[in-house]
Amino acid sequence: MGEAEADTGGRRRARGGGGAARRASRSAVSFETARFIERKIPNLDILHDEALEIIEANAETVLEEIGVMFVENPAALQRWRDAGADVQGERVHIPRGLARELVKTAPSKFTQIARNRARDVEIGGNSLVLAPVYGPPFVHDLKGGRRYATMADFEMFVKLGYMSPWLHHSGGTVCEPTDVPVNKRHLDMLYAHMSLSDKPFMGSVTEPSRAEDSIEMSKILFGADVVDANTVMTSLININSPLTFDGVMMGALEHYAAANQASIISPFIVGGAMAPVSVVGTLTQCLAEGLAGVAYSQLVRAGSPAILGAMVTSIDMNSGAPTFGTPETSQITYGMGQLTRRLGLPYRSAGSFTGSKIPDAQAGYETANSLNMGLLAGVNFMLHSCGWLEGGLASSPEKFVMDADQLGILHRMAAGVEIDENAQAMDALREVGPGGHFLGCAHTQANYQTAFWRSGVLDYKPYETWSEDGARSTYELAALKVEKMLADYQQPHLDPAVDEALRAYIAEKKSAMPDAFI
Repeated sequence: MGEAEADTGGRRRARGGGGAARRASRSAVSFETARFIERKIPNLDILHDEALEIIEANAETVLEEIGVMFVENPAALQRWRDAGADVQGERVHIPRGLARELVKTAPSKFTQIARNRARDVEIGGNSLVLAPVYGPPFVHDLKGGRRYATMADFEMFVKLGYMSPWLHHSGGTVCEPTDVPVNKRHLDMLYAHMSLSDKPFMGSVTEPSRAEDSIEMSKILFGADVVDANTVMTSLININSPLTFDGVMMGALEHYAAANQASIISPFIVGGAMAPVSVVGTLTQCLAEGLAGVAYSQLVRAGSPAILGAMVTSIDMNSGAPTFGTPETSQITYGMGQLTRRLGLPYRSAGSFTGSKIPDAQAGYETANSLNMGLLAGVNFMLHSCGWLEGGLASSPEKFVMDADQLGILHRMAAGVEIDENAQAMDALREVGPGGHFLGCAHTQANYQTAFWRSGVLDYKPYETWSEDGARSTYELAALKVEKMLADYQQPHLDPAVDEALRAYIAEKKSAMPDAFI
């Protein structure tokens, strides 16, 4: 259903603009975005069947013997009692097999629609959807260094995401705008995604009422009938590892699941601090937590879409700081992919992870390891795929465009290798023969424009030309790219009546409560 169609909260959706709106829509600039990735290459399976069965059995033991905590949430405890769990205080002991049975009602894949329906994404199966960094309170750029993020920064990242051709999703909290009250900033963040981009987006989870606001604003944007019939948001529900589900996150999950909106249900684990130091021990805990979380979403509403996540880092045992791009993290990510596929659920993991403070060589190595790990692990939704810096404490516009550029490689790798007549290039081999060169042959002339992936950021010039052009580092080139993208940005069309209704909803909600910064 197109964005001009109707209904909000039982009311006819506002329509307006008439001929002027239609003319504006026709004349609006729309930036090209690649379709979500559909893998034509195999996943990397590193665990044999016996290892998988051991981990699955151990996870069931964790759920039954140790149990999980559902804190400050009496309704959740009652749902578990009714489902047959042994509830002791706030600890839920889930009988062996119950969680696995409950998750069977969650769909193996689903479509999240965008207000520009050409940008709908399919999550699950062989697909990979790429979304930007999520959650940092700081912004770090070349010109100003590190500072607290503002709403202007947030809007900048949404614009960059809209204009990045390899990025399929606008994401959620691309940075935390600290200049807006905590209890009101979700309204401005949602409006930025809805108005400055036409890609799919995420809802708010920081308080259950904010999830309600996300749903109501989506009904204004899409129409209530569309929201009732489709997934229009995918939102992040973090588990408090180890084995704890807090009332705030579960409250948000309950609203989204009841409205048939998707949730990423994800442990957030620093290995050695929030999970065992061993790969198999961490996989056991991740699986137990994920099973309990997805099962609970199905107790709220059977059939509601859910993505099983694994946000896992290792730890520097000297400083206690999280580390990224490590072999152990990759092994966990690959293993969790196998376990998730055996459950028939979509999988979230990986991203542009680095502990580096600036976009330097450390950032490049760690990010490359983390992105490729996600591609090969069978990840279906990759949050943090661009812009992550300083262990997730900072969003960087320069790293955003550097990472977003590299996402093009994932597209090319996932497409596999063609074996048709053109790809075999026998005509070129015959034409050139021994001792010749292929630059001028007919096959090269016919294919040179698409034969090799080319970066839109990195420098390929000879040394002399590079030096004459200012000997710029990749960091500096990325800063120039950011400037150009923002200068070229043009806002996608939004029906004026819908825009007015969104603004009115935000104004009404803000006026009804005092500012709060905690």
